[in-house]
Amino acid sequence: MALGVPHGHNARPGAAGAAPAEVQRWGDRLYMKPILVLGAGKIGSLVAGLLAESGSYRVQLADAAEDTAADVASAHKLETIDPFVLDATDEEALRAHVAEHEPVAVVSSMPYYCNVLVAQVARDTGLHYFDLTEDVTVTAAVRKLAAGARTAFAPQCGLAPGFISIAASELIQHFDTVRSVKLRVGALPQHPNNVLKYSLTWSTDGLINEYGNLCNAIVDSEEVDVLPLEGLEEIEIDGKLYEAFNTSGGLGSLAESYGNRATNMNYKTIRYPGHCEQMRLLMNGLRLNHDRPTLKRVLENAIPQTLQDVVIVYAAVTGTQDGELREENYVNKVYPQVVAGRLWSAIQITTAAGICSVLDLVLREPEAYRGFVAQERFKLPHILSNRFGRYYAHGGTNQRSAELVARGETGHQRVHGGN
Repeated sequence: MALGVPHGHNARPGAAGAAPAEVQRWGDRLYMKPILVLGAGKIGSLVAGLLAESGSYRVQLADAAEDTAADVASAHKLETIDPFVLDATDEEALRAHVAEHEPVAVVSSMPYYCNVLVAQVARDTGLHYFDLTEDVTVTAAVRKLAAGARTAFAPQCGLAPGFISIAASELIQHFDTVRSVKLRVGALPQHPNNVLKYSLTWSTDGLINEYGNLCNAIVDSEEVDVLPLEGLEEIEIDGKLYEAFNTSGGLGSLAESYGNRATNMNYKTIRYPGHCEQMRLLMNGLRLNHDRPTLKRVLENAIPQTLQDVVIVYAAVTGTQDGELREENYVNKVYPQVVAGRLWSAIQITTAAGICSVLDLVLREPEAYRGFVAQERFKLPHILSNRFGRYYAHGGTNQRSAELVARGETGHQRVHGGN
């Protein structure tokens, strides 16, 4: 029997008797849709837990490192997560896994440069495909593979690109004409105390990629490339001053979808004042943008990780409504939250909730989503009312994370020596 469907209670029903609900009954047994999650790191570990805890999905959690997926599965203590040691960059091994364990969808939470191969296998084997990439070139390659597919290919899920695109798209719909669209997102430590005023809250490779690559924008109705770490501006939210500057990938496909309507559109990352100047020194002054492995080692050796962070989501649209110039904003702060009895950082929560809510909506109505699926296809009210998207709810505080840290009860997100 395949490890992905143990205990005999999740045998796959096949085409016969398919029901529209995400949980289907097959005889006297419940069928939970099998999902392959590649990468058991900061985000993949929570994606696996959210999906498996829902009762609708059985997760095949795969990681190339020995025991990593098993450690995460042990920490979750959920029977609906099956760990695998699998190098998904090995095309033959990935195809063999899919053939044996028959997932209906694959979620890539691996580094962005691994995703094209995963998308190719998904296309060839008829899987729905979801990823978290911010990389423009990778997304273009995935989109090309998605042409004519009978399954959904939804890259750039997560926070930015992802949820911020959905929020901005909702606001754009409220206007007759659009003058400007500003997307601003930041994942920040609650209590910064180093020179960068930053903590490593997610993929270092992804962070460097955003800081080092050209950025897409619309300026005076023309789509242009702008330099990263430029366009520095001040931004005030709830009376607190931040800075924001150009970074790559956060605009997603929004410029293509609404470029003919918006005069100006851009995406910038939010940080505490002074961060941009320090990163310019590292990446440009010391030329570490041309030696990214060294920059990665420097950052990971000097900058700590934290579960006590805050994610700021800010979208502002200016345009005309009923002949008058108006502005609307979507502004939210998301703090760490407890899921399955353990504390998870705000960036883990928002990224995992983003991709899980999109996956959930697609698999509830798969016939409605085929080929390339832009994030702005999804409606903000549908995301916020989704069982996973609810983690974006307004009104959170840092109180819960502070209490758990003070009591030493944050828990571990992986348990060594898993089964």
